[in-house]
Amino acid sequence: MDKPTARFDADAHAAEIHARGFTVIRDFMDAATLARVRETLAPFQDRRHGRNSFEGYRTERVYTLVARGAVFEELTAEPRLMAILDRFLQPGYLLTASQSIQINPGETAQDIHTDDGFYRQPRPRPAISMTVIAAVDDFTQANGCTEVIPGSHLWGDPGAPERPETQEALEAMLVPMEMPAGACFVMAGTCLHRGGANRTGRPRLGFTNQYCEPWGRTQENFFLGIPPEQARAMSPRLQALLGYDIHPPFMGMVSSLHPRRALEPDWVAPVVAQRATKP
Repeated sequence: MDKPTARFDADAHAAEIHARGFTVIRDFMDAATLARVRETLAPFQDRRHGRNSFEGYRTERVYTLVARGAVFEELTAEPRLMAILDRFLQPGYLLTASQSIQINPGETAQDIHTDDGFYRQPRPRPAISMTVIAAVDDFTQANGCTEVIPGSHLWGDPGAPERPETQEALEAMLVPMEMPAGACFVMAGTCLHRGGANRTGRPRLGFTNQYCEPWGRTQENFFLGIPPEQARAMSPRLQALLGYDIHPPFMGMVSSLHPRRALEPDWVAPVVAQRATKP
């Protein structure tokens, strides 16, 4: 991770996102962190390929990555990253997706898409989610690096005058996000992009975390995906990212109580406790 965190210019990175839709943190992970990522992830790989062309028939994904090891907990709430996201999302924003993505040789390119298309509010509009894509291997145009269309985060819906009408025109605007292992880029959820094709003989490993407004429904249901006893041991910041917090005035409460109460070892849901005391 970047050691001179105090000198990190989050405003400059935010300005790049406003202007072109994304920014790069080139030293997001140091060599030791990369080694921990690989070691932690290894037991979960080689198990599951995509079920459709979007997931990738030759792509391996490990979901709920945030719960796979301490290094992913740390990277999910990494301070420089939080400083950038604080400038785009409302306080109490949530982790909406967390997964590794290994694009294997022979994989084809994804369709061009946005990551906050789940939210159907008309464009142009501010991003409702923000995406982080981190390189565990070097990202190159040949091995399937992410490709983005700079400035597309400002476009309207399909049919808007500034938006090309054909797939061919969109593909001609794609820019490969080539970057070394250890780097990441932060992208507005409204930015058009795709995972590239891997034309090499080696896999390309990365991971992505996505974050959304505190009022948005998350892609992954972390309440069900992460056992409470595991969430209980996580940091308060990470617990809040998983949804164990209140978005004012009371969104996320549990029978009028703060959701973090549900992580207490002796927690009994009110519907159960009140049933037990009923005459």
